[in-house]
Amino acid sequence: MSVDHSKPNLSQSQAADIVKKHYKLTLSQLRTLPSYDDQNFCIETVEGGEYVLKIMNLVHTKDPTLIELQTYAMNFLHKKGLPTQTAQKTTMGQVMFLEAIDCGYGLQKYLVRLLTYLPGIPIANIPSSPQLLYEVGRTAANMDNVLNKMEHPQLSALQRDGFIWSLSNIPLLLKYINVLDGDPLLEVVKSVLHQYKTVVAPQSSSFRTCLIHGDFNDLNVLVQADDSNGHKISGIIDFGDMSFGYYVFELAITIMYMMLEHPNPIEVGGPILAGWESVFPLNAAERDCLFWLVLSRLCQSLVIARYSVTLHPENEEYLMISSKKGIPILHKFFEMGKEQVEKVWFQSAAQFKDRN
Repeated sequence: MSVDHSKPNLSQSQAADIVKKHYKLTLSQLRTLPSYDDQNFCIETVEGGEYVLKIMNLVHTKDPTLIELQTYAMNFLHKKGLPTQTAQKTTMGQVMFLEAIDCGYGLQKYLVRLLTYLPGIPIANIPSSPQLLYEVGRTAANMDNVLNKMEHPQLSALQRDGFIWSLSNIPLLLKYINVLDGDPLLEVVKSVLHQYKTVVAPQSSSFRTCLIHGDFNDLNVLVQADDSNGHKISGIIDFGDMSFGYYVFELAITIMYMMLEHPNPIEVGGPILAGWESVFPLNAAERDCLFWLVLSRLCQSLVIARYSVTLHPENEEYLMISSKKGIPILHKFFEMGKEQVEKVWFQSAAQFKDRN
């Protein structure tokens, strides 16, 4: 089976048939949602409910335990008061099931779920105020604290050794770095990987471990207008990168992605850090490594996106969303250096704490 055929490509009529067959719902509207490597449909029903039909790619379909854990985590967080989706049961009482579908290259079985639709728009679509960024940091830390209390008999499956998107596996980028051959970005990425090896890795034993969302990005955090003409967080979606890691990884990932749409990216780190530390203060090692972890995540995003485009050129526009915006940020932050960026972040965070 070709890797190029891993992502499902259902027609709208195929998606509608699945909903009618397994949930006995009457569709009033169906539209396609963007997705990295799965396929998502937004579904409105005559009964009044609004849902997301999620069809997993063939690679993830082969690991149903992982999808079960992600689904369990969303339900667990929802019960604890966080704004996550929950999985709807089929008429047979299942929260997920295998469906044989022909997407144009033969009959294949895909794992399917129907999730509640969360209101709001991605935070990427609005100007992020310092107060909202503070709430992003605080929400991310609260989420990880709750996840750290989650119990499940198959929780060990989330160790995910070798998972390319884990910040523990930054050295694995060397396998794909040739996609940057001839690009000035190559030397910057190599330098960041060296700093990870020499600065971050030796201190990682001092990081606090945790089960993390792993992709708390500007498209996976939803917001709604609030009563004060600002915005509040209304949703946390996409637990596909959830794994055991470190609290500081979640913080670094959050800062990196929230910088992408900001007109002055360096201003993002301080409010997020202040919000995070209102829940979970960093220790010395975590604080010392934060800058290089943020840049390491940028490198992950850029290299993996370039590599993914070689596999799925038809999906280049979506795959390169973060990459195109991240390249100038990586160059700028690398040129500024750790000391100067940290000074801005930590001073801003301290000032923000004093005001809250």
